[in-house]
Amino acid sequence: MEFLQSVLDFFLHLDKHLADIINEYGTLTYAILFLIIFVETGLIVMPLLPGDSLLFAAGALAASTGSLDMKIMIPLLIVAALLGDNVNYFVGKVLGNQIKMRERILFFKREYITETENFYQKHGGKTVIMARFIPIVRTIAPFVAGAGSMNYGKYISYCVAGAILWVVGVSMLGYLFGNLPVIKNNFELVIFGIIGLSIAPIIFQFIKSKVSRTTA
Repeated sequence: MEFLQSVLDFFLHLDKHLADIINEYGTLTYAILFLIIFVETGLIVMPLLPGDSLLFAAGALAASTGSLDMKIMIPLLIVAALLGDNVNYFVGKVLGNQIKMRERILFFKREYITETENFYQKHGGKTVIMARFIPIVRTIAPFVAGAGSMNYGKYISYCVAGAILWVVGVSMLGYLFGNLPVIKNNFELVIFGIIGLSIAPIIFQFIKSKVSRTTA
């Protein structure tokens, strides 16, 4: 229970904890940020790291303290996101056939791959970009894309676009608005707001599928 409270406190007060990390580790903070973004996007078993909130908080601190340079941070974290996606894609590529043969590996079922392939075929590569902005989904989507039949050339082009839009967009929001008094003094609510906006598409899709099944 104490561990969960510590994790929750870290998530809700990312601005303060990130400031402490900067004070303690200085320029090594860039490496820590890189590692967190890479792990969240690259390791299928670590989908709950606070990518969106971290980018927002980092942008806010870059504006308020100057201890982080956006010209360094943004390209670095774009690379971290892309590396994570590529690792995840090729792990999916390797394990995809095994999942299809065995029906299930860990929490991945063969039907998940089939459903995702159909979704990719219906909505195209923009799905890769959309997934980047949704927690958990941005971790799972590259794996499933690799395990499915999405061509790597098509995947990587949308992957690059998604990484750039995500890192630049969210960190610049923090840079421009993160230090407004109403946001700075209510950072916990901002975090909940970011999480809420991020998972809204999942909730909408879930409700839509339930309604469709009911009316079918």
